[in-house]
Amino acid sequence: MCQWVAGRSQQWVRDREIASLCSSRGGGIIRSQPASWEIALTKYVFVTGGVTSSLGKGITAASLARILKSRGLSVVLQKLDPYINVDPGTMNPFEHGEVFVTDDGGETDLDLGHYERFLGEDLRRESNVTTGAVYQSVIRKERRGDYLGATVQVIPHITNEIKARIRKLAGDEVDVVITEIGGTVGDIESLPYLEAIRQMRKDVGRTNTCYIHVTLVPFLSTSDELKTKPTQHSVATLRSTGIHPDVIVARSDRDIDDSVRRKISLFCDVDSDAVINAVDAADIYAVPLEMHAAGLDRVVCRTLEIEAPEAELDRWRDMVQRLAHPEESVTIGLVGKYVDLPDAYLSVVESLRHGGLANATRVLIRWIPAEEVDGLLAESHLDGLHGIIVPGGFGIRGVEGKIHAIRHAREEAVPFLGLCLGLQCAVIEYARNVLGITDAHSTEFDPTTQNPVIDLMPDQHDVEDMGGTMRLGVYPAKLSEGSLAIELYGEPLVYERHRHRWEVNNRFRKALAEAGLHASGVSPDDRLVEVVEMPEHPYFIATQFHPEFTSRPDHPHPLFAGLVKAALEYKRESRDRRTVDADVQAER
Repeated sequence: MCQWVAGRSQQWVRDREIASLCSSRGGGIIRSQPASWEIALTKYVFVTGGVTSSLGKGITAASLARILKSRGLSVVLQKLDPYINVDPGTMNPFEHGEVFVTDDGGETDLDLGHYERFLGEDLRRESNVTTGAVYQSVIRKERRGDYLGATVQVIPHITNEIKARIRKLAGDEVDVVITEIGGTVGDIESLPYLEAIRQMRKDVGRTNTCYIHVTLVPFLSTSDELKTKPTQHSVATLRSTGIHPDVIVARSDRDIDDSVRRKISLFCDVDSDAVINAVDAADIYAVPLEMHAAGLDRVVCRTLEIEAPEAELDRWRDMVQRLAHPEESVTIGLVGKYVDLPDAYLSVVESLRHGGLANATRVLIRWIPAEEVDGLLAESHLDGLHGIIVPGGFGIRGVEGKIHAIRHAREEAVPFLGLCLGLQCAVIEYARNVLGITDAHSTEFDPTTQNPVIDLMPDQHDVEDMGGTMRLGVYPAKLSEGSLAIELYGEPLVYERHRHRWEVNNRFRKALAEAGLHASGVSPDDRLVEVVEMPEHPYFIATQFHPEFTSRPDHPHPLFAGLVKAALEYKRESRDRRTVDADVQAER
């Protein structure tokens, strides 16, 4: 049993007797209680998808979270992924896109990056659940004898495990948990998740659950009309699992009219105002504004019987307006291994946009395949750039191209930002071309190199489990006084997320520093290099960590804001130089 207590709008009554007492004293309306008498502390929203993948379930969930937060509610997001991998950490970026890392070291789906950027809150590894992790946990319990010899089945054991992982995010400080179910309704892989969320309504009560179904309303040019049949079939498939959607988010490339809305309402048995049209948006950050204008949060709050203040989205609206109307533009070259799949660098791309927003500048990205930068056509890829960014990655492919791009940035004074592997390549490049150590390399790529400027730490060499040598999650970094890093951050101690195994070899730190490449950020015990920079360069900085994971549209990361600012200055200076050269030629 649950109710809002008068005067404490976000505190749920947890006890049956207390609820009755509050009711007798005018504390509010006692709501219908689940048959199981389970106490609901938190409301649950479940987002499913139909017809096709890539409709925007994650953006829908993230947008709803942003709106509810703006209404004063505490919201947590979660993604249930139906693949059998335990986590995305070992998956090929071409298969899965970016691996997003949480503060506590969780290697998660890239949708969690959207969740954090929209919500503005740090999530935990529990916000990503995979089928592999669910089955692994159940099998371990079975081996320990936790089920007391019972036959272990999908129902109830797998579904109970899924529900437990959903409930784990609830608590006294959480008003709403929004859970996105990956995949498409009708997929065999998703069935245990659909069954689990179906049971959740029975467990916690009808007014404590809300089902949102994201579907497609395509436009057929041959008949010149929007077709609702795919949505009807998708909802029918969902209802066959026992789930009746409360809200339908109808994705389309144009506005749907009232007749189409009424048709969906009639055939799918939802209220007409619960058919939310989500037209293709010019910018993903505009989606919360459009969802709010369409009434999504109003319908969800009505379904969950939540009374909350009106949404305060003025700052978000201002941010979207500034994104749409930049004053300048710069071109940043992204030199990577996976540029054929931009989702592999999703957080980097979004962070560059945030950095542009901080400078009223549109960032144009030139996607540069790293393996093509090491050859005769290398300079053609790098000419005309106002900045260069070298992101992370694993494996030797493209490393020499990254090193060449970094050399170009160093010698031509082009603003440069290196991330993770980008730092390691910067150290290798400097050692080879400035210190003259021509065979300098990383033992990741050349285990027999005589000059391993990048290496495992001594205490890592005997660790057989590769996971045991990985630095994952948040670690502190101490920044040097007078450095570019401390100027950008504005504080001497920062905490950033890591995902790497190899480190800068301390045997070479002194020689690198004397030659001009300074370790301006180190671990508090001074054992690990976290940041390197060139004080003589306009903007040359690289980090062992991943700042892209903590950048937000309303709080751009200082390293990306600094890169865009430096790129703007480089562009202006280049333009001035061209003007001077033209004047000289004219005088001649």
